[in-house]
Amino acid sequence: MSTPIRLQYLELKQRYPGVILFFRLGDFYETFDDDAKLVAEELRITLTSKPMGKDLRVPLAGVPYHSIDGHVAKLVKRGYRVAICEQMADPAEIKGGLVPRDVVRVVTAGTVTAEHQLDAVEPNYLAAFAVRKGEAALAMADITTGEIRISSGDDARLELLRNAPAELLAEPDEDFGPGFSAPVVRRAIPSDFVIDAELVRQYGEHARDGLVIGPAQAAALAHILIYLRETYPAALGALQRVRPLTAAATLAIDTHTLRNLDVLQTDGKRTSLLRVLDQTKTPMGGRLLRQWLTHPLRDLPELTQRHDAVAWAIAHPLESEQAQAVLRSIGDIARLVGKVGARSAAPRDLHGLRIGLRATLDLGAILTRSAPSPLLASAMGRLAAVAEPLLSLDAALDPDPPVSFDEGGVIRSGFRGEIDTLRAMTRDARGFLLGLERQERERTGIRSLKVGHNRVFGYYIEVSTANAAAVPEDFQRRQTLVGAERYVTAELKEHEANLNGARDRLVEIEREVFTQLVETLAAGLPALQAVAEAVAIVDLCLALGEVAAERAYVRPAFNEGERVNIQAGRHAVVEAALGPGQFVPNDCVFDAECQVMLLTGPNMSGKSTFLRQVALIALMAQVGSFVPAASADLPLFDRIFTRIGASDDLAAGQSTFMVEMVETAQILHQATPQSLVILDEVGRGTSTFDGMAIARAVVEFLHNRPEAGARTLFATHYHELTGLADVLPRVRNAHVAVHEEGNEVVFEHRIVPGPSDRSYGIHVARLAGIPSAVITRAEHLLGEFEAGRRDTGMPVAPHREGTVPRQPALFGGPSPLERTLADLDIDGLTPIEAIQRLYELRASARHVAKA
Repeated sequence: MSTPIRLQYLELKQRYPGVILFFRLGDFYETFDDDAKLVAEELRITLTSKPMGKDLRVPLAGVPYHSIDGHVAKLVKRGYRVAICEQMADPAEIKGGLVPRDVVRVVTAGTVTAEHQLDAVEPNYLAAFAVRKGEAALAMADITTGEIRISSGDDARLELLRNAPAELLAEPDEDFGPGFSAPVVRRAIPSDFVIDAELVRQYGEHARDGLVIGPAQAAALAHILIYLRETYPAALGALQRVRPLTAAATLAIDTHTLRNLDVLQTDGKRTSLLRVLDQTKTPMGGRLLRQWLTHPLRDLPELTQRHDAVAWAIAHPLESEQAQAVLRSIGDIARLVGKVGARSAAPRDLHGLRIGLRATLDLGAILTRSAPSPLLASAMGRLAAVAEPLLSLDAALDPDPPVSFDEGGVIRSGFRGEIDTLRAMTRDARGFLLGLERQERERTGIRSLKVGHNRVFGYYIEVSTANAAAVPEDFQRRQTLVGAERYVTAELKEHEANLNGARDRLVEIEREVFTQLVETLAAGLPALQAVAEAVAIVDLCLALGEVAAERAYVRPAFNEGERVNIQAGRHAVVEAALGPGQFVPNDCVFDAECQVMLLTGPNMSGKSTFLRQVALIALMAQVGSFVPAASADLPLFDRIFTRIGASDDLAAGQSTFMVEMVETAQILHQATPQSLVILDEVGRGTSTFDGMAIARAVVEFLHNRPEAGARTLFATHYHELTGLADVLPRVRNAHVAVHEEGNEVVFEHRIVPGPSDRSYGIHVARLAGIPSAVITRAEHLLGEFEAGRRDTGMPVAPHREGTVPRQPALFGGPSPLERTLADLDIDGLTPIEAIQRLYELRASARHVAKA
């Protein structure tokens, strides 16, 4: 390694600190010094050294140029950033000087484009978070497709959490909480002047007005553009579509709820709603399904269009099946179009794009046989835009182009005369060699003489050592082998020079024509991106129709009030795991007389499944899917909240109970009468009486506060809470039916009205294999505990008929009701609290009267 190259490397390394620099040297990308040691260890390749001046060797580790993508992928996946330094000129054209080199891109988690580094059905977001004048904003760009989404206000942080970007740009002091795991690049957002200049540079003079974005949104978007200009400037060509996300148009669903309902595939889970619904045939359709699942709609006209499209697919099974067969051949045209925008498309990429675009014409022809729904008709209208790019591709691109330009054959024969001439010269090389071989055999009389070629020595004439005496004087020795000699002649050298010149010129012209073709396609980039989006919509609607038909899902209806009426509802994910006919369906009704449903019943009886299935049906309906039920009449919810399960957040130093309380607090602060709230075992993370008190207070809050009056499903083991149905007018009890025969208990998984009278915990312990001696002792202790609670006047679970046992007065003194009235601070009660206390006193008085 010469000193000038060493200095060139060090200058580039200084420009890109903290980044692994792959330095192009001929057919290898080399790393040096500490980079070489790190790369050798991470990639498990050989660490060697190279001389650099007198008595100095530097560590070196390199990889062949053709395998660079795979090695970069491994490093980026492990959290490193990688700079790619290319030779900016052909070394053969640099006579004795230093080949110019420069970094052409920096590969980071958010700027990955290689196919094997990406998940086909997941977007790869580079995100930027900004705060301006108290307002937060988030911009998320997928450079593989050219899509940018922008959100602001309270929805910005929610969007950030539920999308998990591959890389996030944020200011140094911005805190996203202990649970946020995406890689964060800390960078100061530039001034407003720089922001405006960047937007104008990318989107034109009236960019901010045209995009209709505020200061925080503009800052987040500009932050992404500036970062890409530093790391991968070519990607900016693909970023044409900027879409603001409006919180009012979507149902808000946070990461806790997505996880609790198994909406997306998560580690350790074998199935999910995404997996059940994903019958899409293209990667674009798969990514769109994920987008719809995480952004359910509140816009009724748009939801109606989605449901109409699913209904059309069910009603036209033949056309749907034929269309899906075509969809399988389309491929990921969205990411291929993204490569066109970034000017990084290779010959086989354009060939794949051509196949996909041609298939979209067949797709449109199939769907037009029967009048499609408005959403499908709109998508088909966009498919017509493929005609012009298809003409360009067919005219210029060879029907089966090679992977690279090395041997020609990229451009179609007949497109340019000079290419055809040069190609004929290179194609005739084999014929020339055979003719020369025949001619020289006749001239020399050496029958074993042969003409060959290798990449090191070029063309040669090979003669065995035994025939060396017959070699003519005009043969020039080039190489000595064991048992043979290789020669060249003036004629052979002249032909080689002409042939090499023709090949070089052919590659040069084909590259020029190919570049022009890419530019032609890029000029129509918005239309091509719209085609890819239209294909995704058709694919997803047909997939949802396929699932609905196979699994007997029904179209949901929506009402303008707060009524919920689900008849024979089923849990989509559990039903898929159990198989047809195995799941026990259940009804769920909320109306003017029922706002909170208290659900009791044994462990393992199906309480949590029921809670989740109601939430999943609501979510699926607002996604645009049909739902697993006999019928479903629903309001348009603004949010779905879930508090299910318990887990420590050790990294944040939070206990199970603290996590539970934090999540519950968020629900109580954010729930509205248009929300759906699912609460499972609130209060179980602390002592019995603390937990019971908290659980009751939560129910009372949701019931009594008009601004928080969400439809609420509340599962609990605290049977004492079932008495709230006698105190709070819009609370209703329900329980999971249990059938008992002697010592045998069968969980029927049916939800029926009224409270449960037992928790059957000991029975569950027996099923789990707890030793019989422990079970016997537990039954004895349970009898003692329940007797002790009755003797001391402590509340116990209600009887089957739903009455709450009266607390006895001690020593003939004042009754509990009298003491409560005496201690009541009437002046300190709010009107709502006074009404609540009055309900409670009336209920207590009625129980006393009955007793």
